[in-house]
Amino acid sequence: MQAPVLSLRHYGASPGSHSHGHFQVLLGLSGTLELEIDGRGQRVVSGGGCVIEPGARHDFASPQGSQCLVLDSADPGWARCIALAPWTSHTLPLARYLATALQQGSGLAREHGPALLLEAWLAGTTAPRPSPERGRPIDWNALRTWAAAHWHRPLEVADLAAQAHLSPAQFADRCRAEQGRPPMVWLRTLRLEQARWMRSQGMPVTEVAQRTGYRSPSALTAALRRSKPALRDDGAAPRDGVGH
Repeated sequence: MQAPVLSLRHYGASPGSHSHGHFQVLLGLSGTLELEIDGRGQRVVSGGGCVIEPGARHDFASPQGSQCLVLDSADPGWARCIALAPWTSHTLPLARYLATALQQGSGLAREHGPALLLEAWLAGTTAPRPSPERGRPIDWNALRTWAAAHWHRPLEVADLAAQAHLSPAQFADRCRAEQGRPPMVWLRTLRLEQARWMRSQGMPVTEVAQRTGYRSPSALTAALRRSKPALRDDGAAPRDGVGH
């Protein structure tokens, strides 16, 4: 896609599933939207939101009905927002204003809303932070071991940050600086590596899915299949993407 597209969308009980090649930004206006992004559960409630990376398969449904402001954008700036919650004091009032403006047919909202949303989402990241190089050392091997022992429950950036004794924003900075990828991409790569190794040892796919936290054997099989083309010649793990 070329120009960003801002829209209001209503979700119902009928489930949907797809992926696409651009970022999708969801801001909840009412109700609750249930998501599964690459096999991991996520929820967008009124006043909440998330950014889905390009290329991720995601399922969605809203049993009680919900409405979201949705932005489809190829702007690479949204990669900086994946690990960040919406900066509430800026983003949510803007989202509600843009929703009203879209309902009234405002061309200005469609034209300038995408850039304003990105600026608002990042507003909470402009305060000075400690340099990643001067922060508390992170034992990445210990963190990998801890994560592998907790695949049975949904893990978020805050969970990883707590183990490293850092704030979520600080941990996200350090992960990008030291591991070369956002925290949730790093975590997904670990899960795929573990699942791939278990399968290589002959473990049944159902048991592997249970041990690595995938919602079903088919979700695991699909994740492994999608990751294969991204493997490098040196055998390094792929850097998976996520999207809605």
